[in-house]
Amino acid sequence: MMTKQLRIDIWSDIACPWCYVGKRRLEAALASFAHREAVQVVWRSFQLDPGAPKSLPNDSGYAERLAKKYGTTPAQGAAMIKRMTDTAALDGIAMDFEHIRPGNTFDAHRLLHWAHGKGAQDALKERLFGAYLCEGKAIGEHDVLLTLVAELGLDVDEAQAVLATDAHAADVRADIEQARALGIDGVPFFVVGQRYGVSGAQSAETLLTALNKWWEENTPLTIVSEGEVCGPDGCGPVAS
Repeated sequence: MMTKQLRIDIWSDIACPWCYVGKRRLEAALASFAHREAVQVVWRSFQLDPGAPKSLPNDSGYAERLAKKYGTTPAQGAAMIKRMTDTAALDGIAMDFEHIRPGNTFDAHRLLHWAHGKGAQDALKERLFGAYLCEGKAIGEHDVLLTLVAELGLDVDEAQAVLATDAHAADVRADIEQARALGIDGVPFFVVGQRYGVSGAQSAETLLTALNKWWEENTPLTIVSEGEVCGPDGCGPVAS
């Protein structure tokens, strides 16, 4: 009998702090999910700023950058950062926006597709989040990406070959196009079992509810007792 599998597709960007929080909350939900061993998590590509250069200095400070982006004051930008860092801390993430190095995430997404084939996609996703949001690493630069790959014990030569070509570029664009087709315009976005969508970094409890709902609806009827029945060929006890 084939074991039932639950796939969770997550659209996210490495430059998205709420996506890192969402990852932690999903992990908490999975820790409480009775069927964790049957779950496959697949990370899908999404870019918040596809036109960004490979890296940018953070000379003016991230609060000023947010103020410009959202048309607010630097003080309001600083308040947004405090809210984000305080929330992330509750989920065990020490975000550091003072030293963050904004940049383009396209090549990092290509490496995530490559790592998926190695069974190391989740590990690389975690390392990329931490490097960008907590350690001030310029994850748009190839030498930084290769250092992170090496830290995970993955094949650096293979990763370098990916970055030197357009390998997996089509996969990244396909993810982005699929997100557009599904109406996803913000991340993180979780698709549970190709049936239920959860938008945003919802609580672990909300995510666990979606997991349990899918599992219950896709579980066949369990027969707990058998007795005499009538069928097309007549009536009698159930054949053993």
